[in-house]
Amino acid sequence: MPNVAVIGAQWGDEGKGKVVDWLASRADIVVRFQGGHNAGHTLVVGNETYKLSLLPSGLVRGKLGVIGNGVVVDPDALLAEIARVEAQGLKVTPDRLRIAENTPLILPLHSALDRAREAARGEHKIGTTGRGIGPAYEDKVARRAIRVCDLAEPETVSRKLDELLLHHNTLLKGLGAETFEKQDLFDRLMALAPRILPYAEPVWERLDEARRAGRRILFEGAQAVMLDVDHGTYPFVTSSNTVAATAASGAGIGPGAVGFVLGIAKAYSTRVGSGPFPTELHDATGQLLGDRGHEFGTVTGRRRRCGWFDAVLVRQAVKVAGIQGIALTKLDVLDGLPELKICVGYRLGGEVVRRLPAAPAAQAAAVAEYETMEGWSGSTRGARSWADLPAQAVKYVRRIEELTEAPVTLLSTSPERDDTILVRDPFEG
Repeated sequence: MPNVAVIGAQWGDEGKGKVVDWLASRADIVVRFQGGHNAGHTLVVGNETYKLSLLPSGLVRGKLGVIGNGVVVDPDALLAEIARVEAQGLKVTPDRLRIAENTPLILPLHSALDRAREAARGEHKIGTTGRGIGPAYEDKVARRAIRVCDLAEPETVSRKLDELLLHHNTLLKGLGAETFEKQDLFDRLMALAPRILPYAEPVWERLDEARRAGRRILFEGAQAVMLDVDHGTYPFVTSSNTVAATAASGAGIGPGAVGFVLGIAKAYSTRVGSGPFPTELHDATGQLLGDRGHEFGTVTGRRRRCGWFDAVLVRQAVKVAGIQGIALTKLDVLDGLPELKICVGYRLGGEVVRRLPAAPAAQAAAVAEYETMEGWSGSTRGARSWADLPAQAVKYVRRIEELTEAPVTLLSTSPERDDTILVRDPFEG
């Protein structure tokens, strides 16, 4: 049985939480492989709603959760999240959660620098969450990050803090922000060490053993392809690679073990924060989509910008991320609309292209070219088979398949876990 990697095929917030939860019930291990607590997954299980940022979604289903080395972990945020879900009755112990020992840590100075930089950008803000994700990845690449394994070596922590503070305090002072004292950070980390270290291990060994034993591994992505630091709408992106290839490097396995790549896409488009959005709607339809879809970010709380489905963008995500099948979510939000539009190209000057350009000015100038389809009067909400769908809704899904050049392998018709139409089982390859 192959493994499965789940990634977002748009700008995030596509409903990955429900899909991952549905797949996690059939997996043995669920692995987070990139991002930090700037991502949010909402899971509805019976009468309980879990909002997760760092914890792998499989924990809700009693599966082993793994936080891979490609993630950056704020230890305070992690412990707070553990406390929150435990208050809901979900036990999170070292037997159920493992963290790669080489995972970099987010420190208070990272979030302080993140916020100070964003404030300094003024009207050119990127729209970061201010949680220190970017600065933490910078320190990882600059080889000065404090990692989980370092918590067992106070001398290493002390030495690295000297280098970190030399760098960060200089930047913070230049930005007019408050600086940090070494002793305060050192004491804080030493107090966290006995609470974090019991979860740490070389998870690559565990995953290798699981793979050899034929156990099913689900790789849970955060954010989405169009927020990838290389392939997204740069600079309005996250600070990590979000494509499926990162599941290998971010978990410590070979690329051949990643398995089937499932891309999650809404039946329309949304985006949180700044950046280009060619199909954005500023009218009553955009407001309707936001209201019906309850479009508020799980982490940020910000209202999401809404627009028509962008088949050009999703097709590009399919190509660069190796997506083999699409899980289409929130089809029910479109119920009752008299007509629907799908973006089939971008007009750039006198030319129409089927790709999102890399240059920021060209991205901002791209004007969506639409194909119009008839809507449907019936309801798709709660449908669990193709026969339950209005004929025009089926046509809409089929057209999305044609334009994105990827099959819809799973269709979600409500937030409820079982309101899902399975076309092809990702675990079956």
